Amino acid sequence: QVQLVESGGGSVQTGASLRLACESSGRTFSSYAMGWFRQAPGKEREFVAGINWSGKTTNYADSVRGRFTISRDNTKNTVYLQMDSLKPEDTAVYYCAGDQSPFRSGNANSTKTVYGYWGQGTQVTVSA
Repeated sequence: QVQLVESGGGSVQTGASLRLACESSGRTFSSYAMGWFRQAPGKEREFVAGINWSGKTTNYADSVRGRFTISRDNTKNTVYLQMDSLKPEDTAVYYCAGDQSPFRSGNANSTKTVYGYWGQGTQVTVSA
């Protein structure tokens, strides 16, 4: 079955950087768009960044655009989220997500419902 395993979370101070990684197994990784979402305590899970199946297009939430970068290495079945200039409001559990449909056209979708596979989440805590 499809598995997504995140790594790279931690506790850092404002302005620091972290890189999250998500390794996929159980299907042809290079055929599917991938996304990162996050959920802070008491809040809904929200879209952070997405990358299409080929890696040629990316999209970001306004709150992270210019600070976060999503990328993928199809040879390693892994998607990454480079997070720079972290702020306390970035504190959340970060989830990797895999699109249900292969070779979806257009940008990676920001809607949770198109993602059929989720990782277990990794905690990111940013202190002031």
